[in-house]
Amino acid sequence: MKENLSLQNFDWDSYEAEAQGSKNEEVTSRYDATLNAIKDNEVVEGTVMSINKREVVVNVGFKSDGLVPAAEFRYNPDLKVGDKVEVYIKTQENKLGQLELSHKEAIASRSWDRVTAACDAQEIVTGYIKCRTKGGMIVDVLGMEAFLPGSQIDVKPIRDYDVFVGKTMEFKIVKVNQEFRNVVVSHKALIEAELEAQKKEIVSKLEKGQVLEGIVKNITSYGVFIDLGGVDGLIHITDLSWGRVNDPKDIVQLDQKINVVIIDFDEEKKRIALGLKQLTPHPWEALDADLKVGDKVHGKVVVMADYGAFVEIAEGVEGLVHVSEMSWSQHLRSAYDFLKVGDEIDAVILTLDRDERKISLGIKQLKADPWETIDTKYAVGSRHFAKVRNFTNFGVFVEIEEGVEGLIHISDLSWTKKIKHPNEFTAIGAEIEVVVLDIDKENRRLSLGHKQLEENPWEELEAKFGVDTIIEGKIVELNDKGAIICMEEGVEGFCTTRHLQKEDKSQVAVGDTLSFRVIEFNRDAKRIQLSHLRTWEERKEAPAKEAKAPKKEAAPEMPKVEKTTLGDLDVLANLKATIEAEDKPAKKTTKKAAKTEE
Repeated sequence: MKENLSLQNFDWDSYEAEAQGSKNEEVTSRYDATLNAIKDNEVVEGTVMSINKREVVVNVGFKSDGLVPAAEFRYNPDLKVGDKVEVYIKTQENKLGQLELSHKEAIASRSWDRVTAACDAQEIVTGYIKCRTKGGMIVDVLGMEAFLPGSQIDVKPIRDYDVFVGKTMEFKIVKVNQEFRNVVVSHKALIEAELEAQKKEIVSKLEKGQVLEGIVKNITSYGVFIDLGGVDGLIHITDLSWGRVNDPKDIVQLDQKINVVIIDFDEEKKRIALGLKQLTPHPWEALDADLKVGDKVHGKVVVMADYGAFVEIAEGVEGLVHVSEMSWSQHLRSAYDFLKVGDEIDAVILTLDRDERKISLGIKQLKADPWETIDTKYAVGSRHFAKVRNFTNFGVFVEIEEGVEGLIHISDLSWTKKIKHPNEFTAIGAEIEVVVLDIDKENRRLSLGHKQLEENPWEELEAKFGVDTIIEGKIVELNDKGAIICMEEGVEGFCTTRHLQKEDKSQVAVGDTLSFRVIEFNRDAKRIQLSHLRTWEERKEAPAKEAKAPKKEAAPEMPKVEKTTLGDLDVLANLKATIEAEDKPAKKTTKKAAKTEE
């Protein structure tokens, strides 16, 4: 009865609620046990469940799958369903109630360790070329940005970097900077390892004289690099053509297929010397067999030098025109004064050596040698106009016509002027009239004169500037020895320093005009010596001589001299001569008177 009473009072609703709650908790706990315990901001491994253009669905063992942007897997275009990937838990539930994941951040958190490990292990990694930068490309490798130098993209020079942007390629990590977290990768390093084996095989089969087909890989100022299919060879600029080559680009273009011949190779250094011109006959072999010395040829100037010009008379056949063969003139300076590159000229063959393949040419031979008729055209005594070409200390070189030059000696420039250097008289490039004085046909020399255009004035000058003549002159130059004095008609004389003394003891200067006495006139030496001292000294001595002169009626009294000087000796000598002259008539008169008395 008691049992029935307790069952009747049992709260079945509460019992069912408790039973149901415990069951839900058990189910929940069992379900939760099947899920991974994840936390925000941690890296876990997941499985790719599906892939579309925008997103990749990844199962990380959570109650819902997470979403990863597809762009974060662009470095891995071969990603497929079922692949294991690492993801970073950004948030377990975003605004849309979704598990938000990031593959990029997961890689970034561990990328530096992976990059360092890959570099140490020389591991090949896959990277995505993001963009171009100065000197190369930026590559996404293992979640880090790495630098790919332009020289490390390929073994061949790259002319267009933009074609690589957006590509996924394999790379080798060649440098890691721990301090600045910089990474440098190379694609070329992977290729070179393969090419090295190919090079050894190719070089082992090479032979001198072998003709191969290659592609122009690079063009430089000194030659052309040819890709022979894994190994490079060089055609030096001198082996491109039998003719002279200024720029290799005039002969070949990039990526052009050409046949080349092997000239030489070094198996150890993997260097191969190639030739292009050797595939055609040498131009000298095709040169006209009838060509001989003295023949006239036409050609083009291809190279210039101070000593001459190289003229191409046929493709690959050049001759030298030496500067001495460009003009009959003997005072030649540089070939650049006559020719320039590109000029087309006629020339005469002077020498021809087919064995040595040398030819010399001349231009002046196309004109008559002016010295053949020098005796008649420029006879001694004839007058001509010439152009001043050069100066020396001893004279002036002038040119009457091309190839006919002569020398005017400095002494033949003027009759009266004392010329120290020819530039005082004329200037280079000036025209001057000359007289032919002498002809040396054998040595091709002309002696010319300018002063001979006028009569020698020194015979007439002697009457005007004789000894003891007093003249006016202007000081035009002073030096240690004296002064040069300019007189009438441009005649110049010389006054020594001693004879330049002025009466007031003041100093003379250039430009002063003074009176001078001619103390020497030498017509042969064309020299006039002057003295200003004599003009005022004699003027002061004249009154003294008159006062001291003795009267005829009485003998002069001898002066009392306390001390004799050199100047006084001259006065005594003059006095003695005067006394003796007066005594002679007196003695003669005495003798006559004595005879008369007898």
